[in-house]
Amino acid sequence: MLKKLYLNDGKITDVGTGEPTVLVYSAPDADERKYLIEELKIDEHTLNSSLDPDELGRLEFEPEHIAMILKRPKRYTVEDSFHFKVLSTGVFLFKDRLVIVLSEDVPIFEGRPFIKMKTLQDILLKLIYRAILHFVEHIKGITLLSNEIEQHINIAMGNKELINLFTLEKSLVYYLSAINSNHVLIHKIKNSAAKIGLNPENLEFLDDIVIENSQCRGQAEIYSEVLANLMDARASIISNNLNVRIKTLTILTIAIMLPTLVVSVFSMNVRIPLSEFHDAFWIIVLLSVLPPVALAVLWRKMKW
Repeated sequence: MLKKLYLNDGKITDVGTGEPTVLVYSAPDADERKYLIEELKIDEHTLNSSLDPDELGRLEFEPEHIAMILKRPKRYTVEDSFHFKVLSTGVFLFKDRLVIVLSEDVPIFEGRPFIKMKTLQDILLKLIYRAILHFVEHIKGITLLSNEIEQHINIAMGNKELINLFTLEKSLVYYLSAINSNHVLIHKIKNSAAKIGLNPENLEFLDDIVIENSQCRGQAEIYSEVLANLMDARASIISNNLNVRIKTLTILTIAIMLPTLVVSVFSMNVRIPLSEFHDAFWIIVLLSVLPPVALAVLWRKMKW
């Protein structure tokens, strides 16, 4: 699907005159792929890389354009079940237009970063900056989910919470790889600033992007390490909870067996003590109640 966008008054809009400034292809079909390859001279391998979530970020210089593969997080939904995914985005900078290739139809020009844009280079850098902010937002979300799951682990005995934590940990590993890939891409852009056509203002903003990406990478490393180190501890907590439950069940079983034993002895078809007493039933009931009461007192005293 193709969206034609225009750069008006420093903002990206879908209303304008003349040739569009930005062309956004979401999951391009066969005809759109053919146009991108044959008419715009985009390398087929690079185009496929734009749709491949496992592709690493990179920067390439072609005769008629500059090709860039940028990593960004996929929008998280409830159906993802704690799995945060990474996608690739192809950005192709021409002299008079910017072509963006996505694997899904999502709004990419949203939020405060996309203001005060004058050139195509401004838009390109804003896309990188927005991807970094998107990663930061997701890392904060992963942290909140991790803390919430940790609270459930204190009382849980199943594997569900551990599996969710493992999924979050795996997501952070992929995020860290994508952020590192963007880190390499950003430095390549900085080293090739003249070829890309970056002005002094762009270079200043690029320095801010480097700092933001470094901070984002630092957060991802810390949270990934914390989750990895605490997985064993949380597994031990679940194992300890299970042991406590088993001990409690064992004590309850003993408490039930004691009165059962007393009643069973007095219900045999042989001559037994107390058979001639009229109140023998209540004596037997009392003998059945005393052992569980004694066990309860002992349990409380020993702080089991």
